[in-house]
Amino acid sequence: MEKIKKEWLDYFLSEKQTTGWWQKKRSLCKERDAEIIRIHGDGRLYKEFFFDNNRVYHYLVHLSYLIKQDDFFYLEEEITPYEFRYHDGEITNHYPIHYEQPENPSILPEEIRGDEVSLERFTYDRNQAVRYAERWWNSYNPAYKKFDVDCTNYVSQCLYAGGAPMRGAPSRETGWWYQNDNWSFSWAVAHSLRWYLSGSTQGLQGTEVDDASELLPGDIICYDFQGDGRWDHNTIVVTKDAYGMPLVNAHTNNSRNRYWSYEDSAAWTPDIKYKFFRIGDK
Repeated sequence: MEKIKKEWLDYFLSEKQTTGWWQKKRSLCKERDAEIIRIHGDGRLYKEFFFDNNRVYHYLVHLSYLIKQDDFFYLEEEITPYEFRYHDGEITNHYPIHYEQPENPSILPEEIRGDEVSLERFTYDRNQAVRYAERWWNSYNPAYKKFDVDCTNYVSQCLYAGGAPMRGAPSRETGWWYQNDNWSFSWAVAHSLRWYLSGSTQGLQGTEVDDASELLPGDIICYDFQGDGRWDHNTIVVTKDAYGMPLVNAHTNNSRNRYWSYEDSAAWTPDIKYKFFRIGDK
């Protein structure tokens, strides 16, 4: 097994270099006056099965980058699931595993705004939200369901840890809540949370700002990778770089201290759209 692990780690790094991934990553850092001064790769096999007379492996590759920006140093990390086939001592069919996004449920504006019962105003504890984001960035709180596409579930947990009040149960189309292994669409679906944050008038609310630099730790960024109106992904700001730009944590492809723009992501396109939300009372 150790022999196979060494082979796929070598294969992974070699493939990344030949596809231009490494050059793109360094170039994106250079654009913001940052430099990757050390990179470390490790991985873990988590599934093995046979298909079409081949042994198939699923593994998680863990990459860590030590980044220097002026006199500021920070560690960026990411975990990506991959699959490969192993036949006659050779690795073939090597590719990242992508999970399908759930369908976008319809949520009406009148169902977002608020319940008949008014909630008390709350003070958002950004430190607690970030602390939770750091604790669970690469693991899963057993108190909640783990989704294949887990980004919004993770962000919702962070918001709740920061004191955001749930409301609307048991209607999945209404409010923002998780209860008894059931949940609202806005709790777990990226598209729904984006519209909830902009439409809610009580409890958890988001105030849209124009630029990522205006965000604080604990705030939320929403991503429409294709620019087609379908919101695909959410992240939480956990800190800022040397020039005041957000670094974010996320789930699905678990990541920590990632630069907010996601230009190094395979999902990024030139048509990408962002929404930047300050969290708290309006």
